[in-house]
Amino acid sequence: MNPARLAVVTAGLSVPSSTRLLADRLATAVGRHLADAGRPVEVETAELRELAVDIAHNLVTGFPPPALRDTIGTMARADGLIAVTPVFSASYSGLFKSFFDVVDRDVLAGKPVLIAATGGTARHSLALEHAVRPLFAYLRATVAPTAVFAAPEDWGASTDTRTTALAERVDRAAAELSALMTGHRPPPAADEVTPFADRLAALRVPPHP
Repeated sequence: MNPARLAVVTAGLSVPSSTRLLADRLATAVGRHLADAGRPVEVETAELRELAVDIAHNLVTGFPPPALRDTIGTMARADGLIAVTPVFSASYSGLFKSFFDVVDRDVLAGKPVLIAATGGTARHSLALEHAVRPLFAYLRATVAPTAVFAAPEDWGASTDTRTTALAERVDRAAAELSALMTGHRPPPAADEVTPFADRLAALRVPPHP
């Protein structure tokens, strides 16, 4: 069986980068789910910071330099895409947006995509829904239902409940992308809704003795 081709695009600016770390975790999880389905996978990762000058040249001239052209070609041939951006000013980074500005909008038409982001505060997590998801909807990609956001507190010890929550989101999103890549329906999202009565009970102050 031919291996599934998974392209990963990460727009982290530092080395090491939490954005790259999240991208790697997602790619590993997708690979695990595809292996469980009997499908080997080939992963190719592009660090957009290494292509920043090429992206700027393409924006000005309309022609991609060879390295950028190869990256876009890899993404076009892939069976699925993981796209991860840091969040600045409550939206995707300029580098991330500039890259997709130079990608022909037909390249991602119908392609399964998993979107993810990192940020300095959990309040930035909404950027995935109000900025990143609409971008890929415009590009006519098939976006996995679960988007993954990682704030600094998500990178804790293995016994930290927040870290466990990140691992669960990564696994659920990876399962959805691998299902889309193999032509299956994504697994249903887990019911994480807490009843209002339970939320209210948690806020009640216990009486003084």
